[in-house]
Amino acid sequence: MSEAKAIGMVSQPGTRQSVATDLRRLGIERGMVLLVHSSLSKMGWVNGGPVAVIQALMDVLTEDGTLVMPAHSSDYSDPAKWQNPPIPQSWQETVRETMPLYNPRTTPTRAMGAIPELFRTWPGVERSLHPQMSFAAWGRKAGVVTDGHTLEYSLGENSPLARVYDLDGSILLLGVGYDSNTSFHLAEYRAPDPPLTRVGVPWSEAGRRIWKEFEDIEFDDDPFSEVGQAFEGTGSVKIGRVAAAECRLMSHRSVVDFAQTWIGKSRANQ
Repeated sequence: MSEAKAIGMVSQPGTRQSVATDLRRLGIERGMVLLVHSSLSKMGWVNGGPVAVIQALMDVLTEDGTLVMPAHSSDYSDPAKWQNPPIPQSWQETVRETMPLYNPRTTPTRAMGAIPELFRTWPGVERSLHPQMSFAAWGRKAGVVTDGHTLEYSLGENSPLARVYDLDGSILLLGVGYDSNTSFHLAEYRAPDPPLTRVGVPWSEAGRRIWKEFEDIEFDDDPFSEVGQAFEGTGSVKIGRVAAAECRLMSHRSVVDFAQTWIGKSRANQ
């Protein structure tokens, strides 16, 4: 989005202070564990951009709280499965053999947006060690959220999503829809009979770089918007604006439990 268009979306500039005020009005409070999915462009013009947004989130949560964001690097995967864009088949083996090893400090996110890409580098932020599906976290429970993220079943019971569930955290959709809500993936694991697949990443084992394959489920985010709208119909979602962005705040645990039932029924009817 052009800066001129962002300016045209708002009557007043967004600031660290105004964004914090909007977050509090929506219901975000000191000490919460908050998983944020975001789109900076939907907020209009914010003075300081992603810096101001992250500062505002931290101001509201304080160090007693915990701020969590997905920091996925989906390009750390088998190039034979790439679609956006695909690469020539003749390149695939070279790409597998030369793909850099994941480093939580230097590996960039992919298609996550400006806010999580900056957040993963923020002083005091911890990042989980999964090469594809990492999460970044800051605050009192950051280590609890990010530790123990296993390679297998990347968004399942040994993932930050499960830890946010255990901590009874909340979800903030900051200018994005339910199709961006990674919490639904945890429900995919917990619903009966998830379809399984094999996934590959570059990996270090016994001091050697190898191509490591592991088992995971086949994710299906096609129904996420429908699931989200159904959950919203229960009256359990707080809706408001942060700067120009329409936002939704909800219980992570409630969302996962609802989606688990919804997905389970859907699978049973297939």
